[in-house]
Amino acid sequence: MVAFLVRTKLVVWLCSSLVLATQVHAATPTPDKNDAVLLDMANAFSHNDRKKLSQLLPQARGHVLEPWAAYWELRARLGDASDLEVKEFLNRFAGSYQEDRLRNDWLLVLGQRQEWVQFEREFAQYRMRDDKEVECYAAWLESSQKKFVGTAAQEEFIRKTWLLQRQADDGCTFAVEQLLLAKRVPASDVWRKARLMVEFNRKQAARDALRMVSGHSMSVLDEVMSSPPRFLVLRGPSLGKESSEWMTLALVKMASNDYEVAIKQLNGKAGQALNGEQKQWLWGVIGRQSAMKLDNNALSYFAQAGNGTGLTDEMLGWKARAALRADDKPRWSIVESAIEAMSPAAQKEPVWLYWHARAALARTTPTASSTSQALAALQSIAGHQGFYEQLAEEELGRKIVAPARPAPPTPQDMNLVKSNPILQRAVYAIRIGLRPDGVREWNYGTGLVDSQGNKGRMNDREKLAAAQWACDLEIWDRCINTSERTAQADVFHRFPTPYKSEVLEKTKDIKLDPAFVYGLIRQESRFITDARSSVGASGLMQIMPVTAKWTAKKLGLKGFQVDQLNQRDTNIAIGTGYLKLVLDNFQGSMAMAAAAYNAGPSRPRKWRNGPMLEGAIWAECVPFSETRDYVKKVLSNTTMYAAVLTGEPQSLKARLGKIGPRDSEAPPEDTELP
Repeated sequence: MVAFLVRTKLVVWLCSSLVLATQVHAATPTPDKNDAVLLDMANAFSHNDRKKLSQLLPQARGHVLEPWAAYWELRARLGDASDLEVKEFLNRFAGSYQEDRLRNDWLLVLGQRQEWVQFEREFAQYRMRDDKEVECYAAWLESSQKKFVGTAAQEEFIRKTWLLQRQADDGCTFAVEQLLLAKRVPASDVWRKARLMVEFNRKQAARDALRMVSGHSMSVLDEVMSSPPRFLVLRGPSLGKESSEWMTLALVKMASNDYEVAIKQLNGKAGQALNGEQKQWLWGVIGRQSAMKLDNNALSYFAQAGNGTGLTDEMLGWKARAALRADDKPRWSIVESAIEAMSPAAQKEPVWLYWHARAALARTTPTASSTSQALAALQSIAGHQGFYEQLAEEELGRKIVAPARPAPPTPQDMNLVKSNPILQRAVYAIRIGLRPDGVREWNYGTGLVDSQGNKGRMNDREKLAAAQWACDLEIWDRCINTSERTAQADVFHRFPTPYKSEVLEKTKDIKLDPAFVYGLIRQESRFITDARSSVGASGLMQIMPVTAKWTAKKLGLKGFQVDQLNQRDTNIAIGTGYLKLVLDNFQGSMAMAAAAYNAGPSRPRKWRNGPMLEGAIWAECVPFSETRDYVKKVLSNTTMYAAVLTGEPQSLKARLGKIGPRDSEAPPEDTELP
């Protein structure tokens, strides 16, 4: 069966390559009879089949993707490989993505072995610098070599990276443990890490932290996680000087399950055993959990945590959101103070720059200085791309317009990128079905090395040419991604309109805004027709099988089969049909329709209950981080697509509108809508 699937993929690729032959530059490698070998090796690598990889490697010799074949084979046995084998690989494929990828993996092995001389030598040649675990090893090594003199930045990097991680890794855990032994990190930070991991149910990461500071068996953590109420009564008070910390962990776990029960415990006997800092943290957890439930009491819980000093940025973010959606109107002074209590890095994020500026402008008696600073903050982020960038643009009195198109790449620019061996390999991998590998290599070639493969980034003209090449090849996700890395306002590559006749025809038939459809597809699949999510959603519009069957029946599409979702026209027909049904069900609210498309209709029905809110506030207060991000991106995409399609100025604020409880006179909700 595997061989049959491999052959099928190869035949499909060969047929599609003939269609694209006039678009692909002559330097692009032609299909090779051994493509099936590469696909077999990729499959073997995903299953860690070392024997099969070694058997197949000789057949990949001379193939354009041989660097990948060699990488997979060596990576699968890297822990047992000799230094000489690694060195030979790095020399043979010098300058390639695979060289740097293997060096990254080898650095992790060296760090785990604590072979610091070799680690330092390899790290100096490491280009990607995108692996936090490797960076933690390197930061600790530099700090220890300098005996922690003048290395505060490295130590802070380790501390912050480790605190934010939700998955345990050896590098940052090792680095923090060493800093703790050197008294460069306080034990209180480690207990805080444990609290965060318990709240997010990350037991292994909590265990790794607690082993550094607790003298008790980790079976105590098992008791905390399995039954916090039982632990508080039977075990918590008997753990000596650590009792209050362990009881805090139990209350954190309790609050993550049911914050109202945790409040009763905190106000009762359990709370008497805690110190001020522990209580403050717990009220921050309770405030966050209640704000995520859109509880009107959230601000009163946050008030118990004091002015916010000592709370995490995430807690303070939810304090600001709770203040934005307060019953009568936003509590701007609380929004302002919550943001000012955040870390400097968080305060610079567009979301908090925008709301802090809005809060300053909403003061009852604003000063000339506060107004000037707020306007300057809005100006610093205002632009045509991005949710808060567009809102800032409108706050400054300007509509969203499509910028003038930059000058197209010259033939020389195009020839330069098409002759780039890194990009050639990336295109080849994508075309034969090795998309994840091809995407990683493309990103490396357009982001970390120049057009000749040397260390140093491509310039804007080269990136624009690479984006154009990707568009020509209909590799739309790389077209978008690469153009987004340019400083030029290249909206026509950032917001392409493939399949335009099909989209316009379907949307016209059902009176659906085509910009909304394009905005959603750009976020869902980046126009990859055979995209498939981890939960089983398929095609351009990422439709779940159950939803597809229901919609097909509703639309009267007879003979529909789920495997048709990867057919472009069918996917667009069902996706637009479902989107229209959802949009009508929410009385034309694009924000709620987008939320329903991502999280299902039942959730936004609950999230709309409460006060009538400005659409941007409602979107910011969506409890699920994935859906919150999704809604904002789809709506900002939609606004930009409307500017591109119509050539007219647009308003994101108008699209967002106001959102509140369902009008009693509105038609009844379609409760069957999946």
